[in-house]
Amino acid sequence: MIQTSDTMHVSHTPLREVGVRLERFVLGMLQISMVVVMLWFGFLKFTSYEADAIQGLVSNSPLLSWLNSVLSVTGVSALIGVIEIVTGLLIAARFLSAKLGALGGLMASGTFLITLSFFLSTPGVEEAGAGGFPVISVLPGQFLLKDLVLLVVSLWIFVDGLKHWDE
Repeated sequence: MIQTSDTMHVSHTPLREVGVRLERFVLGMLQISMVVVMLWFGFLKFTSYEADAIQGLVSNSPLLSWLNSVLSVTGVSALIGVIEIVTGLLIAARFLSAKLGALGGLMASGTFLITLSFFLSTPGVEEAGAGGFPVISVLPGQFLLKDLVLLVVSLWIFVDGLKHWDE
């Protein structure tokens, strides 16, 4: 490390450069992965299979149950699907605009915060036969738990967009 009067410079070793390049590559792969996940989840919401599968989660959610009085089961599912598809497209747009990517990351974060709230409102999350919480059921418990990782990836995408906002 070389120190000057007004700044400190870190020497750029080959290993450090590899780390910097790998970090950008991994972040790009995380973004692409999240685009695939959001688009896939979104398009599935237009199937009756998916609409029926999420109906119980939506019905038990204090945040979303009101939608059932406004839309049909397939209508609620389609609305969620549109939001997920738009979110995926915004994350994909990060490669063109950091601002759009940040918005997509923020929207995805909101999506996964909502789905994680299902832990508090959906019957059957805890595995009663094993003593209850913190032992969670396969469905819906473990199914919902994956959203914790997706939330963190979404937050990382949001923060990256903020870091490069003016570029």
